[in-house]
Amino acid sequence: MKIRVAHSPDSDDAFMFYALANNKFDTGDIEFENILSDIETLNQKALRGEYEVSAVSIHAYPYISDKYQMLSSGASMGDGYGPMLVSTKPYKVEDINKLKIAIPGKRTSAFLALSIFAGTFEYEVLPFDQIIDKVLAGDYEAGLIIHEGQLTYGSSGLHSIVDLGVWFKDKFKLPLPLGGNVIRRDLPEDVKKKTAYFLKKSIAYSLEHRDEGLGYALGFARGMDTNLADKFVGMYVNDWTLDYGEKGKRAIQLFLDMGYERSLLPARCVAEFIETPEKL
Repeated sequence: MKIRVAHSPDSDDAFMFYALANNKFDTGDIEFENILSDIETLNQKALRGEYEVSAVSIHAYPYISDKYQMLSSGASMGDGYGPMLVSTKPYKVEDINKLKIAIPGKRTSAFLALSIFAGTFEYEVLPFDQIIDKVLAGDYEAGLIIHEGQLTYGSSGLHSIVDLGVWFKDKFKLPLPLGGNVIRRDLPEDVKKKTAYFLKKSIAYSLEHRDEGLGYALGFARGMDTNLADKFVGMYVNDWTLDYGEKGKRAIQLFLDMGYERSLLPARCVAEFIETPEKL
């Protein structure tokens, strides 16, 4: 059976799926195909149940939970760091509601987190990799940045208004849940279990063969040098990625509940997980 695994063309996702993409171990009767696309496109395609497995924003899960369950591995958690609101001027938090902000997508977790934090604000959606340039050009007063921009924005002379991962950790003593892997509900249960097992094995392989996985991930690092890419991968592929654990799952449920309580989500959603078997 072929399982399409859709994920972002980023160094952290590339590191995570390195072993699967390069046939580093036998996956038995399951053939994995990697498909690369930006996260907001993946969120939209998940609404239609297009891929068997997909990386999605946690924000998107309530909209796709009728079609997908969450896998217990593959998390991107901002543990004291995360999406940032940046600007060319040193604005304060109190200014956010007066600014025109470029955001990377309406279903991104970054947008939900900023909405929970700041309430309503004027925004426009842009591809995530254009936001910094557009803010520097003066097209927007501020930009909500994700991915490697969190590490590189300072070199462009931009100011940080708020780091949403820092805010969430300080307020709730939990990591900010940003992205995760989901699997289609209509797959046979044995296929779900096997897929969960092999995806976790791929993450573990890269963590155990870090230099090898990082060498592959550098091809997706968008100009980052080895040290910066290694730092970025370490931020988003770690023990949280191997398994959410009780604390990570609690963080997801809190994040979704807060979105619902503030009328930012259409309904209360309980995250449902496929647990990863220890062996097949």
